[in-house]
Amino acid sequence: MNRCRLLIFLFLTLFSASTSLAQTPLFSLATDMNLQRNFKKGQQYWAVGQTVQGQLNFTPKDGLYVWASYFSDGQFSNQLIASAKQPATVPQQISYRNNAQMRFKHLSTGWKKYLAGSCNAEEGFNIYTYAGFGLALGRVINTPSVSIDSTDYLLPVSNGKANFKRLTLDLGLGWEIPLGGDIYLYAEGRTWIPASSYPSKYLFVNKNAPMIGMFNAGVRILFD
Repeated sequence: MNRCRLLIFLFLTLFSASTSLAQTPLFSLATDMNLQRNFKKGQQYWAVGQTVQGQLNFTPKDGLYVWASYFSDGQFSNQLIASAKQPATVPQQISYRNNAQMRFKHLSTGWKKYLAGSCNAEEGFNIYTYAGFGLALGRVINTPSVSIDSTDYLLPVSNGKANFKRLTLDLGLGWEIPLGGDIYLYAEGRTWIPASSYPSKYLFVNKNAPMIGMFNAGVRILFD
């Protein structure tokens, strides 16, 4: 509940700021390549991805962003135990390894603030930060190392493929330099902080998961 209130507060803050700063806006398109790391214990993996982003600056230092990202599969495994449903079942427990693949698509919107420089700077360098909220669309595929009959045993995670969702608080810090001709080269770090649970029987780790960090590098084009 507290996380939902925080999301509502952030949205109202962004909306209020955008209306108060309204003037002739500057529009940018950006794209970058991502190196993604899930730091959550029990789900740790590496993946790569791409982001496409639109930015609408109401002043040279403040504006809204909207991005869409997609990522490759990340692979991890968990050592699990399946327990028998009936006392007469032999064996009573089966130890096995669950091999999992996970990947995400991510939509985010929020506020971008230039701490140094501006969105239309022609020299020097820029430093900026992000704050927003998003929706992570996840997919997981579970493959057990041995075949286990779910009619006889309780499985810690379900086998097969499933989709799941997470609301996220999105934060980022970036560095940017102008290359000339309204083209900018940037590098930045981002993180998603889970803002909802939505437990899934296909995920062995649900609480505060995933914990995503990314390093991105790309190009922004300013249209003025």
